[in-house]
Amino acid sequence: TCTETDRPELFSAIPWSHGTLGFLVSVDFKIIPCKSYVKMTYIPCHTQEECVDVFERESRDLTNDFVEAIVYTKEEGVVMKATLVDEVQRSQVNPIGYFWKPWFYKYVQTFLNSGETATEYIPLTHYFHRHTRPLFWEMEEIIPSGNALWFRCLFGWLGPPHVKLLKKTQTETIRRLYEQHHVIQDMLIPMGALADAINTFHDEIEVYPLWLCPMALLPSGDSGFMKPVVQDGQVVERMFVDVGAYGVPMVSNFEARGTLRRLESFVRRVKGYQALYADCFMSRDEFREMFDHTAYDTLRTSYGAVDAFPEIYDKISRAARR
Repeated sequence: TCTETDRPELFSAIPWSHGTLGFLVSVDFKIIPCKSYVKMTYIPCHTQEECVDVFERESRDLTNDFVEAIVYTKEEGVVMKATLVDEVQRSQVNPIGYFWKPWFYKYVQTFLNSGETATEYIPLTHYFHRHTRPLFWEMEEIIPSGNALWFRCLFGWLGPPHVKLLKKTQTETIRRLYEQHHVIQDMLIPMGALADAINTFHDEIEVYPLWLCPMALLPSGDSGFMKPVVQDGQVVERMFVDVGAYGVPMVSNFEARGTLRRLESFVRRVKGYQALYADCFMSRDEFREMFDHTAYDTLRTSYGAVDAFPEIYDKISRAARR
């Protein structure tokens, strides 16, 4: 067993270890009481500077239970903040999850068009599944008319299609085209580099919308695979942003391997991290430059995992698996 105080190095190393330290057979989670609704506030932003500033302010505000942003262009986006509540104004309750309702990201875009900050109440289950029906915004590529009112009312109850079904019905030709002309990536960027990240993603892939979600690296994980930003021996940033890009690149010179390697290089340069579910084109040395293997290597040796399990890179890298 391990906790924050009992074998803390192992406790910190398990996240992101992808089963390369051993078998995880039991986990105790700390949970918090939930409430019936979230009070959601939509803040439209019409310049990149405003969007970044508002997102950072709300991400660092500990009174918020949830924060995210949807960026629709290089300059415009909507920042959303939410808190758990039980008491609501019934006239402002919006059950966004019903099949006849607009896709969430399309609905959020209406606040950008109106330019007005607005607040409403969303049932908790509906909020948790706000991106489920449109698969964030990927459904528009599969069913272009899927958000049309007539389609939602007649066929909305059929969706969303299960991802396993989409994969099983995918031919080899479609799979190759998908890999060559489609991006699914989440990059974790230090908050101070968010504007640079938006500009870099625009220049390299121009995929919109982009999804922004804050993530804090807590001190309890400092001996793990991911580290806060450190300068001159001092921690200067613990707040990161998950920049999610899902869709078809609109740049004319997109080339999957070369383009994504440039994005990975940018993420390493700003001391960020790549989500490991996605395609990784880094070399082993570049991967070790991004992720601190110091404690990980020691633990693999001390627990006898070196001969029993592959390294993380060998599990997540397509090149290594070949």
